[in-house]
Amino acid sequence: MKHLALIEKTQSLIAAGDIVGAESALVELADTQGDGALMEVLAELPPKDVLAVIREYDNSKSSIINLMLTPEQFARAVVIEKQYRDLTRGHLRGMMNSVIFRDGADPLAFLTAIGDLEGGSEALADYFEEKWSRVEAFARAGVFDTVEDDGDMVSEDDLRANAWARPRVDQDEVADQDWMQLAWLLRHELPDLFIEMLLVLRAKARAFELGLDAEDLPEDDGKVETRDTDLGKATPAARESDEESAI
Repeated sequence: MKHLALIEKTQSLIAAGDIVGAESALVELADTQGDGALMEVLAELPPKDVLAVIREYDNSKSSIINLMLTPEQFARAVVIEKQYRDLTRGHLRGMMNSVIFRDGADPLAFLTAIGDLEGGSEALADYFEEKWSRVEAFARAGVFDTVEDDGDMVSEDDLRANAWARPRVDQDEVADQDWMQLAWLLRHELPDLFIEMLLVLRAKARAFELGLDAEDLPEDDGKVETRDTDLGKATPAARESDEESAI
């Protein structure tokens, strides 16, 4: 296997918790042997090791590793990020924004790759978790403004019927390279994935309200209270799986 020694070194550094050292080894490879060599190594590394490096993204500096990841490699890493049990989702949002909205990237290719994997919609729901009520407002009205209401939500049937509705806001108005732009792309370019993600997000919110794991919910009655979310009163934090940490 080409670059076997570098791959083994990178994995050893990650196993030892030296993420900075692992990233430096990969960057050095790109500097000395070119981007192609780095891409070959990234293709050979297990997703959990790729994730260990990219989730520590520092937006104060550019990352050659983030620039070289393919949509498929990135998606495989994203769907196992939950193993870190990061309830703030800060690392997940940071690495997704940095890769999906990198210069020259096709955000839809990355989102499609994530959606094609088992656990993809759950990963996207985790990304939007702290913005749940505003995503619901966007699903309901096509804008991100929240209002005090009785918690009623657009049904799944209505979501699908209105999947290709004309946008009420242009993408340029929400081109923040963050959650608003990602939500806009999902709703208006990949509506099936948006609906799938939103249904998972609703289940997570409902589980939070009931103090349950999402998979332990009783049959859905279609009611989820929205008033306290995203207002500093409550966040529908997901109960994490019992899978081992990626480190």
